[in-house]
Amino acid sequence: MQPESNAALQRILRFARLFAMTPRERKYLRAVQASGMFDPVYYRGAYPLIHRLYHKFPERHYVLYGEARGFRPNPDFSPGAYLRYNPEVGDHRIPPFYHYVTTGHAEGRLTKELPKAEDLPALPMRARRILAGERRNRQALVAHVYYPDLWPEFARTIKDQAVEFDLYVTLTYRSDETDELARQIVAEFPDALVLPVENRGRDILPFLRLVNAGVLDGYDAICKIHTKKSPHRDDGDLWRKHLIGGILPGAGLPQMLETFRADPSIGFWVADGQHYHGTEWWGTNFEVTRALMQRLEIDVDRERLDFPAGSIYWMKPALIGLLKALRLDENDFEPEQAQVDGTLAHALERSMGMIARAGGYRVVQSAELAAMAPPAPPARPQFVSAFYLPQFHPVPENDLWWGKGFTEWHNVTHAAPARAGHRQPVLPTDLGFYDLRLPETMGAQAELARASGVDAFCVYHYWFGGRRILEKPVDNLLSRPDVEFPFYLCWANESWRRNWDGLSGEVLLEQDYAKGFEKALAENVAHYMRDPRYARPDGNRPRFVIYRPDDMPEPVASVARLRDAWRAMGIGEVEIGAVRFHITGDKPLSDALFDFWIEMAPHGLVQEKDYLFGGPQGDRTGGAVRPGFTGLIYDYNGVIENALSPGYLRKLPKNTICGAMPCWDNTARRGASAHLAWGANPASFDRWLREISQNRLQGSYRQELFLNAWNEWAEKAILEPSDMWGDQYLQVLRAWLRPEGAQALSYTAAVPPAAASA
Repeated sequence: MQPESNAALQRILRFARLFAMTPRERKYLRAVQASGMFDPVYYRGAYPLIHRLYHKFPERHYVLYGEARGFRPNPDFSPGAYLRYNPEVGDHRIPPFYHYVTTGHAEGRLTKELPKAEDLPALPMRARRILAGERRNRQALVAHVYYPDLWPEFARTIKDQAVEFDLYVTLTYRSDETDELARQIVAEFPDALVLPVENRGRDILPFLRLVNAGVLDGYDAICKIHTKKSPHRDDGDLWRKHLIGGILPGAGLPQMLETFRADPSIGFWVADGQHYHGTEWWGTNFEVTRALMQRLEIDVDRERLDFPAGSIYWMKPALIGLLKALRLDENDFEPEQAQVDGTLAHALERSMGMIARAGGYRVVQSAELAAMAPPAPPARPQFVSAFYLPQFHPVPENDLWWGKGFTEWHNVTHAAPARAGHRQPVLPTDLGFYDLRLPETMGAQAELARASGVDAFCVYHYWFGGRRILEKPVDNLLSRPDVEFPFYLCWANESWRRNWDGLSGEVLLEQDYAKGFEKALAENVAHYMRDPRYARPDGNRPRFVIYRPDDMPEPVASVARLRDAWRAMGIGEVEIGAVRFHITGDKPLSDALFDFWIEMAPHGLVQEKDYLFGGPQGDRTGGAVRPGFTGLIYDYNGVIENALSPGYLRKLPKNTICGAMPCWDNTARRGASAHLAWGANPASFDRWLREISQNRLQGSYRQELFLNAWNEWAEKAILEPSDMWGDQYLQVLRAWLRPEGAQALSYTAAVPPAAASA
């Protein structure tokens, strides 16, 4: 016991020394404090093993103990390097940081052992496209080699794994040396893609070049490693081996990888000790990180930071998609000058945790993952529907009201951003600015939907007392039985108004509900119900939806007459549903009036607490909204939380189909008075679907799911490929609804032009 008592006494005496400094030490302390060059946040974060009591007095600890142990007072001052570059300081026994703050700073003396900013040759201009070969494995390994001498270590590590990868290697270009190394790599790994890159953006830009080119699309998991020496750290080699060995553990990899892959809540897997927490890790990177995340509609909290450190990890494909959406290329990255902080690459490292959090994903360390068992397969819907807008073709009425040749594309292309980071306009890619009078277009849409797990389109049906509008797409479809397009109809029975909301403004086309309208409507719809492509989700009854049941003067009687009319026509029983709208009529309708109700987000899901702009709390965006905007901005993630709240769920009819929306933003239609959901992206949509699977699906009518919407481009409620997100929304759906793994869909126009060639 005596040695332990002595050790405890020694620790107490060491701590007491903080308050019993010599006159010379107090002079040093005052100089440090007056200089403003000591970074206490950095110091606490960089040396977490210091006892927490010392964290309250970091300057004193540095003066008495830290400097002698080689600790840095800020990221850019190395005591050892300062003495090497300025040997006379040591000769006179002057503490290095004291000399710097009192004399050396004014003289511009060197403060750290800079990594060599090598004068590397320029990458030759080569007309080479980065093209993905055939994917042979479910996982990819991306290795960046800056230090060629470390490649043999990497090759051994890769060969030691009990899992096969598709291998991608990027090499910082060093002229003939790089060409020779590339030949060696291909000789060892004949199927590897080896890509020389210029010395810019550390290991991050080379990785983004592969991401932007789409070669990493379609994998279940991606491993990223690089030849990390970290010359500014004395333990750089050990650190690298720990980082890589933690995620590539050889014989233990198959089970850990399967757990990682199977758990949809995990986004990153890092080595032990590499999930960093705390604002001390911000350094000088906050503003760059904040600007980056605005591109994805992710708000950054200065008081909260956690991220997978070291830039070596396994990651999920949804996160790859968000990196692609940043649209970064070599022109965004600073030239290499051996920086240890403050660059775009450093900001991106910290951004990874925020990207993960936006999708509700966790960062797990190796020991945590090894202790986990693979989760049970998630619950999946029995039938998936998506609202479908047939507006994308010209009609005489729109020519009259809005101008010759008007279609919804006109509004879409003229949308403008309402606030900093707001991505508008959002434009189509794979399917282009299509014309729905062409059945082939509808067939292409159905092919994308089928591959992603959407079973049928719920097509808006515009019928006004016998007058039809926007009927051409579905009518042309009936004349083409060769085009696969599963659908059913939703009678959009609200009057058309000039402000697009169906509630106010000049009436353009009125719904009159004349006597006998039910029989006429039933006759019109029966024609479509007889088509073999008309959906019968329960295997028997054709389905029909009424958008605004409260608008009908006699909803109960009208629904009964519709049922009777279809029976009389030989259609038989029809499964009739209605949208659970956010505004109800004077007389509440019985839940049993319809076979089912549709939860149509965002209707009824936005609460006062969710408004970021235009709500009771005013502007909560920090002044990000542009002058003249008078609309509403609310939190997409708040809507998700509301959809899961017990109070909300108790109010829903028991026969409700649960719903979700990829986004909502009607800027294209309403301009400066738009309503938009901030924070919507494929990762947050994935989170919503996971929450539905875990908490809502079992109670949903027939275990169905309803998506709003497939192609509401002017409301940004879209699943189709766009220039902003590519096909990421479809990839999210496919991962959940088609887990057997179809090939990745195309992703072209969203790639920056410079990213496709080397």
